[in-house]
Amino acid sequence: MSFSPFRWIKNSIVFVWKTLDFGRRLILNFILLALLIALAVGIFGGSAKKIDDKTALLLDLKGTLVEQNAGSLRDNVLAEAQGNAKKTTQLRDILTVLDAAGKDPKITSAVLLLDEMQGAGLPMLREVAAAIDRFKANGKTVVAWGSSYDQRQYYLASHATEVYLHPMGNIMLNGFGRYRNYYRDALDKIGITVNLLKVGTYKSFAEPYIANEPSAAATEAESFLYNAMWATYTGDVEKARKLPAGSIMQGIDQLPELLKVTGGDIAKMAVNTKLVDGLKTRDELRQLMIGKGVKDDQNKSFKQVGFDDYLARQVPKFLGDAVGVVIAAGEISEGTAPAGSIGGLSTANLIRKAREDDQIKAIVLRVDSPGGSAFGSELIRRELELTRNAGKPVVVSMGNVAASGGYWISMSADEVIADATTVTGSIGVFAILPTAEKALDKIGVHTGGTTTTWLGDGFNPMRPLNPKFGEVIQASINHIYDDFTSKAAKARKTTPDKIDAVAQGRVWTGQQAKERGLIDTVGSYGDAIKSAAARAKLGKDFRVSYIEREPSKFDRLFTMFGASVTQVLNDQFKLALVPTGVPPAAATQIAKELSWLADLNKEGKGYAVMTHCLCGVP
Repeated sequence: MSFSPFRWIKNSIVFVWKTLDFGRRLILNFILLALLIALAVGIFGGSAKKIDDKTALLLDLKGTLVEQNAGSLRDNVLAEAQGNAKKTTQLRDILTVLDAAGKDPKITSAVLLLDEMQGAGLPMLREVAAAIDRFKANGKTVVAWGSSYDQRQYYLASHATEVYLHPMGNIMLNGFGRYRNYYRDALDKIGITVNLLKVGTYKSFAEPYIANEPSAAATEAESFLYNAMWATYTGDVEKARKLPAGSIMQGIDQLPELLKVTGGDIAKMAVNTKLVDGLKTRDELRQLMIGKGVKDDQNKSFKQVGFDDYLARQVPKFLGDAVGVVIAAGEISEGTAPAGSIGGLSTANLIRKAREDDQIKAIVLRVDSPGGSAFGSELIRRELELTRNAGKPVVVSMGNVAASGGYWISMSADEVIADATTVTGSIGVFAILPTAEKALDKIGVHTGGTTTTWLGDGFNPMRPLNPKFGEVIQASINHIYDDFTSKAAKARKTTPDKIDAVAQGRVWTGQQAKERGLIDTVGSYGDAIKSAAARAKLGKDFRVSYIEREPSKFDRLFTMFGASVTQVLNDQFKLALVPTGVPPAAATQIAKELSWLADLNKEGKGYAVMTHCLCGVP
């Protein structure tokens, strides 16, 4: 039989094709089999374990308390699979768990473990503390334990029925306030000139780049703000612990003397000053809870249900009239931004999505932002204005911070509600234009050329600031400030002059803002939900729907399978992936602050016009 090269080529192609097709089907079948196994585990082997009588809720809060987790579910699961600890816990999840457990007859107590809680703003802490109080109001006890307590952790612990500390532990109550780095001399030495143009006496955002110490106005404003917040903190703790008014400050002032009495034993001093009820090791805490509940012989502990487990049991409603909640947390940019930050376009799109949803009858904008882009802020404010014009009520709920751009996006609402300690206001605008002509001189670099108009080289960071360009930017800033105050005056039903008197870039607490007409009500997140529902004339049977970006297919898969399957897959990831270990140390504060100047070039302009307060969570 003669050899045919064409037949051989044809047979080879057919063989390769069949091999590839077989491999493709084999891989797909393996994937399908894995999914079916995971689904079976979720349905039959991974179902939630029944909660017994006298079970304790284990409220082990981890990471920073936030309004919204950053990134996607996939990112969070993969991070945990690689050995990275959970970094954030959502406020809404804590409130959901505590309120549901408070009504659950199987749950008779809660254990508050705060060692892994890394941070939260005072307004958020007050929300959680109020939820703890609601839990206790149902006749249930809360036991707090810590190896040590920082100021934020202790605030929550103080609201427990009983507070215990490890015998080698301590409590650090430092108060509020900060010292900032100032870079004027350092920048002069390297030849960087920072040109600051602003409106607002108290707009102190860029002071570290143009001065060597805080201005008198900045010191005055921050002192007024921090003292008010500290008075609220100490008053709340003293009330919760049934301590005499002023006892915390008295204890701080007399700290050396109080420690002498206990021979330097800080934990014993905490007992003597009634900050805690006793000293216990973790095993002693376990025995205490066994006595309060039911012993779990299998695990040699007390009957308990974890925070994440109990949260997974709470099934939200998906149908019916709802109050839609849009989270606006983080710095404000102009375009799109992922969860955990604010994009002018992306957040406006979420508001529009809620407005066009027939089941959403009212919107709550939950704000936790120090500001950012004025244009991005206006995109969001305008979308809220359109929502109100469409007949849907809008209520703003201010969290830790709602200042500058964070206040701008709050100006189109039927009601603005803030916590007494929310950092708010900071109505002001600034532009910062760094130039490096002196730095170039130091290394012998010079610039030169010609343009058809002075605008062709109006702002060149390699040359001194052109006075004409400075006038243009200043005029623009003045206009934005006038627009800001005019919109605020219209929203607050007053005059621009009266707004200007309390604006000028100054920040206030929520209570101070209420006294100055910048907000309507001092209240909680729950108050905002109730107000929105009442304004939409909803009955008691309404749901709360969080309006967020559509999850990816991967996230939908995890959500469909449920928490138990997520854990199964997560365990497999842990087997397959080698933990990366502790990530590199974060950049120093100095590097972080100076890098902000370098980031101005990312938009190609070399300068920024901002409504930002450079204020964070104290």
